[in-house]
Amino acid sequence: MNVLLFLIPVALLLGLIGLGGFIWSLKSGQFDDLEGAAMRILIDEEEEGETETQDKA
Repeated sequence: MNVLLFLIPVALLLGLIGLGGFIWSLKSGQFDDLEGAAMRILIDEEEEGETETQDKA
């Protein structure tokens, strides 16, 4: 029973740290563009050096 006096404050502290981190990430814009990075990886942009070597071949 004495261990609960230790575990409950620790659990509350960890919960508050997690909530604080979540609120910080919302305020700093971490969740503004969720699909942008997923779409950027699909776009095939050729570099200038690659097009020159393909034209010569």
